[in-house]
Amino acid sequence: MTPPDTNLQTQQRRHRGPLIGMAVVAIFAIGLTLYWLGESMVTPTEDGADNEITPAEIREGDVDVPEGAPTRSVAPEDPEVRVDP
Repeated sequence: MTPPDTNLQTQQRRHRGPLIGMAVVAIFAIGLTLYWLGESMVTPTEDGADNEITPAEIREGDVDVPEGAPTRSVAPEDPEVRVDP
């Protein structure tokens, strides 16, 4: 239920400031995000290296494994290894 003495003109005047403030903050956030995305696309990496990967750099079996990680070699005919189709 709404109160019977609602004055829409007064309510519009009271809400104008907060609504303008929220719009300014939203526009600022969008501008800041676009600036950040633009800078990340334009600015080169710190080491200056080219980050493109060529097909010659990728070989089957190349995996970066941490030093302390447990590893196990598995032969293709190992009965413990089960591949679900």
